[in-house]
Amino acid sequence: MLRWPAAFLRWPYAFAFCLSVVVGLVTIYYSHDLNVGLKDPEGFLGPAYIRLPMIGLLIFAVAILPQSIYRYGFKNAFSGVRTIVRDEWNWKRVGHVATGMLSFYICYVSYRNLKSYLPELTTTLHDRQLLELDHWLFFGNNPATVLHDVLGTSIAAQVLAVLYVLYLPVVPITVGAVLVLHRDFTVGAWYATAVSLNWVLGVVSYYSLPTLGPAFYEPQRFADLPDNGATQLQMSLLRGAFGFKEDPQGDKIYGIAGFASLHVSVVFTLALFLHYAGIARAVRYTAWTYLGFTILATIYLGWHYIADDIGGLVIGWIAVMIGAWVTGNSKWQKRRRHAALQDAEPVDEPTTDAARTMSEPSA
Repeated sequence: MLRWPAAFLRWPYAFAFCLSVVVGLVTIYYSHDLNVGLKDPEGFLGPAYIRLPMIGLLIFAVAILPQSIYRYGFKNAFSGVRTIVRDEWNWKRVGHVATGMLSFYICYVSYRNLKSYLPELTTTLHDRQLLELDHWLFFGNNPATVLHDVLGTSIAAQVLAVLYVLYLPVVPITVGAVLVLHRDFTVGAWYATAVSLNWVLGVVSYYSLPTLGPAFYEPQRFADLPDNGATQLQMSLLRGAFGFKEDPQGDKIYGIAGFASLHVSVVFTLALFLHYAGIARAVRYTAWTYLGFTILATIYLGWHYIADDIGGLVIGWIAVMIGAWVTGNSKWQKRRRHAALQDAEPVDEPTTDAARTMSEPSA
């Protein structure tokens, strides 16, 4: 009777599956209680239920064709694709990829809806306290103003805006890439679980310390920045916020929340995961560099206070550590598996002359 529960707990997606079910049910409850319909937030390539499978299939196609050409040559590339799919892509592997994407999708959509219910469930804001903390940390100066003075408000604004908005496609693409490309499905489960945890912990932080963020609390401080992708996104969020407040039952979604920075938490999760998973050095260094620019952009463009970024780093670290533990990828679990494999190896019989002499019967 205990065989099925034990097998389920050993499944690397057990935690992510349960997490998605719980947060999905919580979202449905509040949607019903507030009489606000569930919404599937759109992004690039359309709604999440369309873009996630598309990304997965695209990454699969991009990855498998070069493999086939390398192994079988240009003439046999298409027949090679069939061979690779038949030999390496069984239903178990497909099921793991689908589970990872589905868990990510449910947690993300739940996160966006629960975030949208903020003005319905709380009216308290803590921007003043976090703004005062920023001034104290910068010796009486506003950190955004300091960055504007040091970096200027032309080229730096455009570059940081591009890097900041790049986050929107980076998240689903990296989830799809790890799930599809990494042959160890426990590693894919680790990253999918960690990113899903970011959404859940992010919602908890939004309700624990509700804020708007500097650009929405003090928009005049960022009026000198040129029009860019980030400012356009801010205006889009403002239109969505006004539309949601006017008609919560409409098609608009509220998306303004400062603490903690999910941009920072998810990018830190990516960089930390790549580091611990031992991915290629160039990829790891790129992720750490991108994290540095992301943190800089959150302050420069007015998305977050310094405390928001610190909170994001904490959430990212917690997500990676819990994700590693529940999928069997923590250092302790890996050491235990390694020790078990060593204990299971057969011990070779002694072959030295001394050993043979000791084993021979005495005359």
